[in-house]
Amino acid sequence: MEMRCLRKLLSITYIDHISNEEVRNRTRQAIGPHEDLLTTVKRRKLKWYGHVIRSTGLAKTIMQGAVQGGRRRGREKKRWEDNMPEWTGMTLGAAMGKAETREEWRELVAMLPVAPQRSSRLRDR
Repeated sequence: MEMRCLRKLLSITYIDHISNEEVRNRTRQAIGPHEDLLTTVKRRKLKWYGHVIRSTGLAKTIMQGAVQGGRRRGREKKRWEDNMPEWTGMTLGAAMGKAETREEWRELVAMLPVAPQRSSRLRDR
C-alpha cells in the first residue's frame, strides 16, 4: 500500500517499469529522509504497548487475558505478545517489566532498530 501511494504521488505507473528502489530514491529527493510505513507502525505499536502495560484499565486486561475456546483453522494470527519479544529481543516478562517504567520504555523504544527516532522536522508537528 505504501509503494502504491508513493507511485501515485509521483505520477509513476507500473507500466513505466520503474523499480521500487528508484521510487524510494525519488521520494527521498522530493521530500527528504522519512520513515517507511512499517517502521512507523512498529514504533507506534511499541509506544502503545508501554502505555497499556502502565495502565489499569480494560485494555490491559484484554491484552493480558485469555479467551476460552479455540482458534479457527489455518495459520495462527500474530499477537501482541508475539511481536514484543521479536522486536525488543527480550522475553515477554522482561519487556512488561521494562514497560512499567515510562522512561526506561521510551529509551528502549528509541534505541531499537525497528523504531528509529523521528527527525526533528517531523517531531515538531
